[in-house]
Amino acid sequence: MKFKDYYEILGCKKDAGQDDIKRAYRRLARKFHPDVNRDPSAEERFKEIGEAYEVLHDPEKRKAYDRFGSNWKAGQDFEPPPGWDTGFDFGGSRQSSAGTSDFSDFFETLFGGHTFQTDAGPHFGQRTFTAKGQDIRAKIVINLEDSAAGSSRTITLNRTVPEPGGRIVTRPTSLQVTLPKGIIEGQQIRLEGQGSPGHQGPNGDLFLEILFAPHPLFTVRKRDILLTLPVSPWEAALGATIKVPTLGGLVDLKIPPNSQNGRRLRLKGRGLSSKSQSGDQYITLTVMTPPAKTQAQREFYEQMSRIFPFNPRK
Repeated sequence: MKFKDYYEILGCKKDAGQDDIKRAYRRLARKFHPDVNRDPSAEERFKEIGEAYEVLHDPEKRKAYDRFGSNWKAGQDFEPPPGWDTGFDFGGSRQSSAGTSDFSDFFETLFGGHTFQTDAGPHFGQRTFTAKGQDIRAKIVINLEDSAAGSSRTITLNRTVPEPGGRIVTRPTSLQVTLPKGIIEGQQIRLEGQGSPGHQGPNGDLFLEILFAPHPLFTVRKRDILLTLPVSPWEAALGATIKVPTLGGLVDLKIPPNSQNGRRLRLKGRGLSSKSQSGDQYITLTVMTPPAKTQAQREFYEQMSRIFPFNPRK
């Protein structure tokens, strides 16, 4: 019987943490999954990866394996020493997220006389290999108004699926997506079971990352909405009440007297607000000077220059 180096199979160091073991397994399982890898050796490699994970992700089995495994190399003739498993409990209280089938003689010699709890239920000896399908990630572009009010829309994605004969094809798939009120750019929506199909196990999930389409009036900064508002010199100097656009419609904004170019005003709660978080709308004033096209208009500016002893550069 040949010794199997499970760390080498998963490409992990012997001091690897449980998260590292899990990541290595998932990466290799996706690569050699028989539904996506048509290489004749992929299925055997897939089972070998699952067998390594079955041992290394379980603390008890890993401790027992490490007890005698440090003195052996992959491929060497091996016989387990008597009493090697003394003090270890390999009972059915732990679950294998990989599931197993047709494990090697090496594994069966060490652990085959015990009952394990797999995804398919408790078994003795023979097991069924199951693996969750790969998660899929995509991006969708929505309007700011979709987030402000919350909405539902239909999206179409090109998805890779296996046909009954094993051939991999790409097909357009339409899905109904609910957009929560106040969702912001960069957040993700998870559609359970809409990812790649599993191997005798559950499908993966679909994760949709939100992007905002450009808006003709607004820009967005996380939950806050930004608007540049042109005002006349007299509105800025004397003060005024102006109707300004928001994602919820027009609202009255009070311009304080003697406002300067670049002044920023806030409309509380007029940003992208969810059930637990609130955003605001910020308005930046831009004072627009009317051109002096007529003699009367030029004379008016000349009169202003005499009345107002104002030097903006001082």
